Amino acid sequence: MLLNNRSVSAVETVSLPKDCRLRKRAEFLQLASAKHKISVPGFLVVWGYNNLQLSRIGITVSKKVGCAVVRNRLKRYVREYFRHIRFDIQIVDVNVIARRESAEMSFSDVKRELAKAFHKIGN
Repeated sequence: MLLNNRSVSAVETVSLPKDCRLRKRAEFLQLASAKHKISVPGFLVVWGYNNLQLSRIGITVSKKVGCAVVRNRLKRYVREYFRHIRFDIQIVDVNVIARRESAEMSFSDVKRELAKAFHKIGN
């Protein structure tokens, strides 16, 4: 199957493998100094180009946002949204930082706000 001029298997389209995530502190710090920042209600999206063949995502949700249940739900929402669009965006590293107002958002609200932000990436 070809998506965005890249060959992908059917399994890759339904999962979010570990190599599609920012996991190390150094990766987050490198992205923190990126010049590209997009603010939408509930989220700050920081992104930078990478030299890899795939887009990667990092998610930051501090304790100020809410209890563990709320923070984990937001991370699930963001991961699920990214899983569906990761082949449709440019090849970049993205860190989605949740703000306090995101704690009360439903999945459709999160999708709408992140769609606005991800649409601006690369422009």
